[in-house]
Order: sequence, then structure tokens, then C-alpha cells
Amino acid sequence: MEPNLALMVLGLGLVLLILGLFVTLRWRRRRLGVAPAPAETAAGEEVPESSAKRLRTALGRTRAVLARALQGRGRLDDGQLAQLEEALLLADVGVRTTVSLLARLKREVGSATPRGDGGVLEHLRGLLLGAFVERLPAAKDARPDGGPWVILVTGVNGVGKTTTIGKLAARHAKEGRQVLMIAADTFRAAATEQLERWAARTGAVVVAQGAGADPAAVVVDGLRSAKGRHSDVVIIDTAGRLHTKANLMEELRKIRRVAERECPGAPHETLLVLDASTGQNGLQQARLFREAVAISGIVLTKLDGTARGGIAVAVATELGTPIRFIGIGEGVDDLRPFDAEEFVDALLLPETEGALNQNG
Repeated sequence: MEPNLALMVLGLGLVLLILGLFVTLRWRRRRLGVAPAPAETAAGEEVPESSAKRLRTALGRTRAVLARALQGRGRLDDGQLAQLEEALLLADVGVRTTVSLLARLKREVGSATPRGDGGVLEHLRGLLLGAFVERLPAAKDARPDGGPWVILVTGVNGVGKTTTIGKLAARHAKEGRQVLMIAADTFRAAATEQLERWAARTGAVVVAQGAGADPAAVVVDGLRSAKGRHSDVVIIDTAGRLHTKANLMEELRKIRRVAERECPGAPHETLLVLDASTGQNGLQQARLFREAVAISGIVLTKLDGTARGGIAVAVATELGTPIRFIGIGEGVDDLRPFDAEEFVDALLLPETEGALNQNG
């Protein structure tokens, strides 16, 4: 009996030791401010966070910077204007947009005390929301004139363009549409390989030719194939070699011409993909692409906590182009339609107020 008793005591001691280590680790994580792991179900699977919560997490750094400038003041004086100017610039809103926002705040709020301590914040929220809402895209039909809906996707290499196309294909496939992707970035073999992997995941079709093929010819082939297959959506990937700017822009113009010839009205949507972490450089990229193609919408990728979310404000105000989608992570469902109110609240409002707005 004594050996058995000793083993029982030893086992109990090990259990208590493990439990003590677990409790200590959780206490240390809370004290150091380490984010807890995602909640899990009884089966051990992670419970996905809502898109609103993911967005609030992604914009946490920017929100903290703006909160420090707005905290505890209801009166818009020179001191707060200076702090707010610094905060907006640190958030990557940009000089031009920051100057415009502060001028409107000063003119519309003045030195009077607005209603409550959060008056300046609420007024700024209204200005930001207005900037986005004024540029919301008009509703469009999913399938014009019985033919495929053609989406042309542009952007420099490295911004997540091809991955964005794969996620767009997944969204349309999930909604029951037949998707065909055209690999018109013929100078980068990895782009075609990426599209083929996404096609395997989504059930889409990829039309591609050999490396170095004429991108416009690939587009013609792809659009004819889409019409023959009665595809609902066609997504065209394009090259992003900005260091060969003249050739690239002429190539994009040619692709648009042949698309229009094969499908009247095409491309029905032209999306420019920008990496949010590049900040103001993204605006310069957008201006260069607008020289060649009429951009109808922006996809802002990599809003995953490393980027400063104010760039979205600069994109909306300085480009005058609506943001259609934002990327808040690597998952297939992390490409989300842009919701102006959700974004502004995640950018400005404290956690409790944001939660109230989401629930209300």
C-alpha cells in the first residue's frame, strides 16, 4: 500500500504544480498586457472574431494615438489643435487632409465648448464619416447585359494583388457565382501559380498562357472562354512593375481596349490594390495608375495592426475614389467590404463606445 500511496501523492503534487504554473502564466500575461489567445469551442476549434472586433484590433495603434490628443477636452483651443495635428500626421492621414480637417474643425466648432466632453471627437467623427460617405460607389448590377461582370485589378507587386483576387473569387464563389480568373501578369510565374491554387480552393477557372505572353492576348482568350462557359464574374490580374512605368501603363491601356472590344462596357470595375502599411507612398502609386486607367475603387490591404489606419482617410479625401474592400488578415474571409461607419468608429471611439455602437 505504501508504494501506491507514494505514487498517488506524487501524482497529486504534479497536478497541483501544473495548475499553479498555468495560473501564474495567465496572471503574468494579464499584468504584462499580453492579448489572450482566441476563445475555443468544446471541440478545440477557435471561435472566429467578428469583423468589427478584428478591425478594432487592427486599428488599435492609430486609435490610441488619436485618443491621447482628444482625451478630456471639450474645448477646441490652440493646444488641442496642435496635439490633434500631430496625432493625425502620426496616424498617416497626410498633410493635405490633416490641414483640411483641422480647418473645418476650427471653423465649425471654434473655441466654444461643444455638447459634453466628447464634442470635438464627435464632430471629427462626423467629418471623417462624411468624407467616406460622399465617395461611396453607386450600386451596380452583378451581370451586365447577360455577359460576365469583368473586374480589372491593378497595383504594384508586393501589395497583395494576386491574393486579393483569390479572395474576391472566393467571395463570389461563396455567393453561387461562376468565376473565371485571367492570369495577365505573364512576367511573374508565381502569380499564375497563386491563381491556380486559389482556383483549386474556390472552384474557379484560370486562363493562362506561357511566361512572357502578350497580356492583352491572354485577356482576349480569357474573355472568350468566359463567354463560352457563361461565367458570371471575370477577374483580370495584371502586372505591377512600376519601375517600367511607361511600358506598364501602356499595357494597362491596351488591356482595357481589348476588354471593351470583347465585352462592351468592360472592365465594369477597375480596382487598385494598395498596401496600407506603405502610407503616403500608396497615394503616389494611385496617382500613377490613374494616369493609365480609370480607377473605380480601392482595395486597402494589410490593415492587420502594422499599418496606420489614417491612410484610408487620405485615400478617400485626396483621391476622391471609394474604398471598396479592406484586408484585415491572411484568412480567406479577411477581405471585407468597406463599411465607413464601422471603420470610423474603430478608428476613433473608445472600446466601450465602440461596443455600444456595434450592438446598437
